[in-house]
Amino acid sequence: MAAATDAVVRAIEALMRGHRLAGQPRPDIRVGLIGRGIQLSRSPAMHEREAARLGLSCAYLLIDFDLLGLGDDDLGAALDAAAALGFHGVNVTHPFKQQVLPLLDALAPDAAALGAVNTVVFGARRVGHNTDCWGFAESFRAAMPGAPLGHVALFGAGGAGSAVAYALVGLGAGRIDVVDSEAARAAALVARLSAAAGATRLAVADAAAAVRDADGIVNTTPVGMAKYPGMPFPAGLLSARQWVADVIYFPAETELLRRAAALGCPTLPGIGMAIGQAARAFELFTGRAADMAAMAHHFEAAA
Repeated sequence: MAAATDAVVRAIEALMRGHRLAGQPRPDIRVGLIGRGIQLSRSPAMHEREAARLGLSCAYLLIDFDLLGLGDDDLGAALDAAAALGFHGVNVTHPFKQQVLPLLDALAPDAAALGAVNTVVFGARRVGHNTDCWGFAESFRAAMPGAPLGHVALFGAGGAGSAVAYALVGLGAGRIDVVDSEAARAAALVARLSAAAGATRLAVADAAAAVRDADGIVNTTPVGMAKYPGMPFPAGLLSARQWVADVIYFPAETELLRRAAALGCPTLPGIGMAIGQAARAFELFTGRAADMAAMAHHFEAAA
């Protein structure tokens, strides 16, 4: 625990003492979520209730850097503390999905290809995985059968954008136009994935051109969350012939999805991806397969 600062250790220990399982025998599974502004996350409910359904006890803690007053440079200390305190692993969310990479011992193939991690499994080595891509792909297959994938406009080139781009490649997208407020970040995503994209062509594009030519649009930026209201591009660019997906799940219907639905566009909310990534992470943490239908029920019950 020497690498973890005392303040970070004390903060996580306080979370452990405040958990509903405190005072009971050590839980079978102890995991958590590291990020900022995560108090509305439904991950604790999904993991803990699915564990209980399988006869396991699970403590899932929210290591919220905003609430705990931690700086971005405390990320390594938080990983050290969680590992030393007996966590099986942690999920990682905004803004740490890429920042965590140099702090790990190894990356699973999906995380290595994406350059983004949302799940870290502790053991002899700290291994980073990306379950977001699996979650989006499963959600898309289930809810959008037959949706055209010839040309997709992807908004956001961060951790979630990388995961969705990788999923779209696997789903057979012909072309992916990447739009990001930071052109260099969009270019980095295109360069990183192009080698593994097979027949899929990736390119950096501006919003108007990308949306105008797209069969479908995916938003992976935070625009649409309560903290960042609005749309990632002008609503007037939308067309009724397009499908529209958003990875945001709180609120369940963003302004983008509302505008798209009003036009008659097929829409895909972020709930499916959130459930899918959690199910895959649960399996990595516990070695037990999660039931997607049960996880969906846990997600809704947490509301």
